Amino acid sequence: MAAPFRCVFPMSQKGQPAYCQPALVCLFLAVVSASLAATRSAAGQEGLRLSTLEEVGAEFKSVPCKNKERQAAARALFERMGAPAADISIEKYRGVENLVLVKKGTTDEKIVVGAHYDKVDKGCGALDNWTGIVAIAHIYRSLASVKSNKTLLFVAFGREEEGLVGSSAMASRIDKAQAAQYCAMINIDTLGLSIPQVADNMSSKKLEELAESVAKELKIQFGHASIPGASTDSVAFANKKIPAVEIHAMTNNWMSILHTDNDQPAKVNATSVYLGYRLALAMIVRVDGSSCNAFR
Repeated sequence: MAAPFRCVFPMSQKGQPAYCQPALVCLFLAVVSASLAATRSAAGQEGLRLSTLEEVGAEFKSVPCKNKERQAAARALFERMGAPAADISIEKYRGVENLVLVKKGTTDEKIVVGAHYDKVDKGCGALDNWTGIVAIAHIYRSLASVKSNKTLLFVAFGREEEGLVGSSAMASRIDKAQAAQYCAMINIDTLGLSIPQVADNMSSKKLEELAESVAKELKIQFGHASIPGASTDSVAFANKKIPAVEIHAMTNNWMSILHTDNDQPAKVNATSVYLGYRLALAMIVRVDGSSCNAFR
């Protein structure tokens, strides 16, 4: 596979990100067949149920385009992925509602797997961030029958677009002693445009390195991006000294799509979503098999 690229978005004189043009963004489809050939043994987990590219792509035939519909749609998706209704709760705090699905592990150590379900007023929010909700729901199904060491918290955050309100509310309730039991937070925000990448300015160094290592093992093309001035739900946990990583798949023209009327289901590249799902899934398996302090 080609070496990872590092795509840094410097600030222009007008204060807007200037775009780089990594060749791998144009070429990533050429290696899709190699990445899809990665086997279940790559994750090394008995009972693992991998979703197919077709199953992931089918999720975008119908996307809830109104904010008032999205929390219920996220719940319905998790239940369709096999989540017992009793394991799903709505946590209300300071005017925000987070949907939380708990998969118990053999210990009280925790991994948070997150994506925000809300959207801005414009567009359908298919990319930002129904792609993230689809990815974490399929990750849940993949791991539902796997005996995990750590308790997995799948969280669909509310009001991210208003300033990380949902994730900040959840993180604010974790005190210093409790934070030691939070081994990692893996956040997915906006797949569907390009190859999987980590946002360097919204991620912890050791989890960035893990993402790159896992992508290499899975033969998935992978990149880095730093987007000055941007933020996402991983930051709320990183601010609590919890290792956190932001996985996305944006391209150089993201500003012409996200938060505009152009964010529609037709814009979603299912292969991009699938590769992000596979990368995050393998990372979670790796964190689960490591000591809780391994990525601090």
